[in-house]
Amino acid sequence: MNRTASVDRKTGETDIQLSIDLDGVGSGTRKSGIGFLDHMLDLFAKHALIDLGVAAVGDLHVDDHHTCEDIGIALGQAMDQALGNRAGIRRYGHFTLPMDECLVTAAVDLGGRYAFEYQAPIAATKIGTFDTELVEHFWQSFAANSKCNLHVVLHHGRNAHHISECVFKAVAHAVRMAAENDPRSNAIPSTKGVL
Repeated sequence: MNRTASVDRKTGETDIQLSIDLDGVGSGTRKSGIGFLDHMLDLFAKHALIDLGVAAVGDLHVDDHHTCEDIGIALGQAMDQALGNRAGIRRYGHFTLPMDECLVTAAVDLGGRYAFEYQAPIAATKIGTFDTELVEHFWQSFAANSKCNLHVVLHHGRNAHHISECVFKAVAHAVRMAAENDPRSNAIPSTKGVL
């Protein structure tokens, strides 16, 4: 089955074209206009093994908020579309990722319902010009629009860049596990028979 999707999102604040292939290798070009976010999206694509293309033009003269939020929304919508009725996926995924002094656990349920718990505080308010609070907001936007439960916990860590990177990589591996085809079942992974 072809598990791809494309989303074109145009608002008064942003114009985004985003495409994914859940069975990719991490290829694609990410051009958001926000260097740090592009770096995080590169990490997500590579570690999730999802081909991801992002072309975004946003109101960066205001700040990075709208562009970051809308890319999270578009990525979530694309994930939801590419999963279809979710038949044959593992549904649940979790990963604890060490990176230098940081340790982050991410857990996901791609079960079609939204919940978001985020306990990964970053003491610094900026990484370069990037507002660190946008890391959490990006994943909240993704979770709401992919209709998933997403839990992120920072066990320990100090460096703002490392924490952000650890979060993106841990979520990538959790999503990869949850979205993988289950070799033992082609059924919808729920006793209800529908997600």
